[in-house]
Amino acid sequence: MLCVANLHKDLGEINVALMSDNDLLLLNQKHLDHDYYTDVITFDYSFASTIHCDIAVSTDRVEENAKTHNAPIQEELRRVLIHGILHCCGFTDKTKLKETEMRLKENELLMLFHVEPNPISDV
Repeated sequence: MLCVANLHKDLGEINVALMSDNDLLLLNQKHLDHDYYTDVITFDYSFASTIHCDIAVSTDRVEENAKTHNAPIQEELRRVLIHGILHCCGFTDKTKLKETEMRLKENELLMLFHVEPNPISDV
């Protein structure tokens, strides 16, 4: 995957599960003890420079985010998948600064798909 190489990582195995808001909420509650909807959860099993992970995506959130940001659904799906991969590379979004850094990197990696990222208001 092009974005993994751009991050100077090796590609191991990335599994993706697309699911509903409610199914992802159950994962969020069970594994992270978070009681709220989210668009993506990453389970990182990476070691050394090789990425191995499971990424669970809410298709409901992807559709809603796409509408909110006036972006194509495919672009938003790419964005949340890239977001999940970035978590495997040490990126975090726990502070506003880190979230902005992560969003900028997402935009950079979206360009690898020849997609001009739609500007998102929180960057």
